This record gives sequence, C-alpha cells and structure tokens, in this order.
Amino acid sequence: PADYPMYASYVKRGDDGDFESQYINSFENTYEYESITKFKSSRLLFLPVLVELPHGMKVCITEADLDNYPGMYLVGGGDTPVLTSHFAPVPKTTVQGGHNMLQKFVTSREEYIARDANAQLPWRVIAVAGNDAELAASDIVFRLGKPLRIADTSWIKPGKVAWDWWNAWNLYGVDFRAGINNGTYKYYIDFAAENGIEYVILDEGWAVNKKADLMQVVPEIDLPELVTYADGKNVGLILWAGYWAFHRDMENVVKHYADMGIKGFKVDFMDRDDQEMVRFINEASELCARYNMLVDFHGMYKPTGAQRTWPNVINYEGVNGLEQLKWSPKGYDQVTYDVQIPFIRQFAGPMDYTQGAMRNAIKKNYNPVNSEPMSQGTRCRQLAMYVIFDSPLNMLCDNPSNYKREPECTAFIARIPTVWDETLGLDGKVGEYITMARRSGDEWYVGGLTNWDKRDIIVDLSFLGEGFYEIELFKDGINADRAACDYKRVVMPVPEDRQLKVTLFPGGGFAGRIERR
Repeated sequence: PADYPMYASYVKRGDDGDFESQYINSFENTYEYESITKFKSSRLLFLPVLVELPHGMKVCITEADLDNYPGMYLVGGGDTPVLTSHFAPVPKTTVQGGHNMLQKFVTSREEYIARDANAQLPWRVIAVAGNDAELAASDIVFRLGKPLRIADTSWIKPGKVAWDWWNAWNLYGVDFRAGINNGTYKYYIDFAAENGIEYVILDEGWAVNKKADLMQVVPEIDLPELVTYADGKNVGLILWAGYWAFHRDMENVVKHYADMGIKGFKVDFMDRDDQEMVRFINEASELCARYNMLVDFHGMYKPTGAQRTWPNVINYEGVNGLEQLKWSPKGYDQVTYDVQIPFIRQFAGPMDYTQGAMRNAIKKNYNPVNSEPMSQGTRCRQLAMYVIFDSPLNMLCDNPSNYKREPECTAFIARIPTVWDETLGLDGKVGEYITMARRSGDEWYVGGLTNWDKRDIIVDLSFLGEGFYEIELFKDGINADRAACDYKRVVMPVPEDRQLKVTLFPGGGFAGRIERR
C-alpha cells in the first residue's frame, strides 16, 4: 500500500535494459537500500529481497522447490510500489566460453520460459516476520523442498574444510615450494588431521587448465597417492570442478573419482538459473547421491530447499562472501553486508561464505591483497561467523601456516559443529547487529556481529534454564579498534541472571561455547 524501503541486489553483469546480458551472473552482490519505486526497471533483482513494513515488520520474498523450471527475478521501478516477476527463457543455442572455457553461454533463446515441465510449479514464498531475528533462524524454505529421496544417508558427513584458494597456497615455514603439488596438499592434510578437520579441497588448478576435461590432471598432482595419504589420516578430499567440465561427462567423472575415493565435488561457474541450468542442478545432485558423493555448488543461484531432497548437496554459494576482499577496493563495505545477509540471503538456506581469516583489518587499514588477503573487522568477527552463518560444509579460508600461529582461535574453529539440533535468533536489526544461539547435543554456541558501530549488548541466555553453566568466550580486545586481531579469551560462569554483557568494537563480534557443569 505504500512505497516501503527494500533491501535487494542487482545482478552485477549486463547492460541496463538488456535482460539477455543480465541472465549470466554469479548471484553475488551487495544490497541496495531504497524505496521500491527507486529500483531500476532496467535491472534484474535476484532473490531473496526484503521489504520493511511499519512497526518493525519485515517481508522476505523468495521461492522454494525449484525443479525443472527457471528461477524468478524481480524488477522494480515505476510510479507505484510494484515488483514484477521475470524469468530467463529456455536456451536454444549455447557456446563454450567464459572463465577458462568452463561455462556455457547462451547465444539464442526460445520464446518461452519452460518446456516439458512435468512438475509442480515452485512455491512463491512471502514470509512475514514480527522481528528481524525470526528471519535469521527460519527454515521455511527447507520445509517446502521435496521430501528426502536418499534411502541411506549414513555416508553424508558434514564438516569443516581446509581450503587452498583464498589464501593462494601461500604457506611459509615449510621446506618445499608451496603451490599446486602433492607436497602442499599433504601439508594441508596434515593440518586437517591434527585439528580434527574433516576435509581438504583441491580448488582450481589440479586439472589441466582450459581443457574442460576433468580426466586430465596436472603432472604435479598424484591424486591416488593423495587419497591414500588422506585416508590414512581420516581426512576426505573434495575436488573443484568447472561447470562444463563436470557436465559434459558427468557420470563418467563422478564414477571415476568416487571409485578413487574422492568424497565430493565443488562445482562452479553455472552462473544461470534458466530451466536448463536448474535441471542440471537437480540431475547432478541425484547422480552424486547415487555414487555417495557430496556437492558444494558455487557460481549458483540461491538455495530453494533441494538440500532436503538431496542432503548430499551440503552447501551453496550465491553469496557475496569473503572472497570479495581479495580484490575489492578500499571503500568496499563487507562489514555492513555481514549484518544484512543473516536476515536475507540466509533465509533461503545454507551459504558458503568461506570465513576464518586470520589477517584482520580495521576499516582504514583494509587493502585488497590477492595473495595475502585480509578481512574487514575484528578477529572475533571471524569466529562469530561460524555461529551466525548456516554452513554445513564450512571453510577455514586461511592457510595452515597462519592458523598454526593462532592456536586458541584455531582450536575454537576446529571444535565448532557445522550442523545443529536447535537454532535461536536472539536479537538483531538488519544492517546493524545480530546475535544467535545454536545447540549441538549438550553444547550451546552463541555469537554476535555488529556493523561499523561500537555497541554494548546484552545477550539473553535464559534459554539455558536452570543449572550451572560455564562459557568459553572470545570477545574483542580493548585495542580492537586499532588492531583488529586483538581479542580476549575468558572462561567464566554464565551469569546467574542469564544476562551476558559484551562490548562489540567497530566491525566486531563475539563467540562463545557453553557447557553445563
């Protein structure tokens, strides 16, 4: 009934008014905050979007159970507060291209958006929340996914991942030349084993570049030897795969690497959500389940509940994650985005944000450094993200050499679960701050993030009930506004009144683990 404010992301690529050029996009961008009529009618908005209503109410718009049908964009603008749906038509012809020749670009399209769509249409989700924290803990999209289709799920193991790409294989203090080679990956495997980390990813570079052929492995990598080495340390290996290299020979590739002992694939650069690509996502999920393989989809549209149907789909990107800080210029604001996504993008489902940076920068000191990247905000902010962000396959984005210099933080990250028995949105306001609590078994974890404003918060722990509890608390240090890596770890009783007082410095956070004594 009125021109309310809205948080929404434009697709990054393409020309104004030319929707065809906008259909190829990574579904990653920051949020614009404008009234509905101020959004351009010439630019596509990808889901979810969040509309502010009076009296603290919010409306989050997305979709669920997307299967053999194109994803929905929205278009705003005009004189009245109206959002119009828009869909990419069915591809007619495609050509190989894009990043390292690993994508398929559409060169012509049909005049319709779907064909042979013998399935239910997707749910259109319009979720009304009485307060912002409700959105961060919602599972409505998961519940609207199709029921489970895997008979035996015992082989599906969520967990954490030692990851190579964000930190550019930039090891130090080692006696070998770091890079894409067996020596480097054995070092990552050793680090994972020492800390109880379940997986190591071999990201882009293990397969011969620009061949789009996952059977061609670079000579510096001996995969069977690495699998044997990792198995002996109880660590699983996951392989990165460009979309077209994976799709063009999908069953042969999946069977070959499953037989070798690889645990899953991180499939990247789909960058579309037309009917053809949505069909691929579901076919890949089913095929990988048949061979007991995990999937982490990158270059991917928002989740729509398929992880209920195929729980081997263990994470999704579709988020403007920490990788942006490898190249984004000074003035780019990741910190504010971090306190928007729990209420918007996370509403749709899990997100592979790839947190865990051990190089941390206050606002004025941030610079993009591709080979030695840093985060914006404090060290405790990085720890808190493991509580706040839903991520069943969760990265340790920094390199093992840095983690070994930070044993307290590394031990906390390594211990924290990636799936939960119970989740509570405690408090928060979009773009300002958030606090959440999550339970795994008998342990509770709590965490909080703020924007660039320093704030004193009171975390209500009354959900614990009666009894004596102890908290291991990581909080911003007294100098965290000057040195972002400054933090303090304390172990103390949970206050009897269940009101935990914490000071969050600019770009700060806190994280804690609670046990009953």
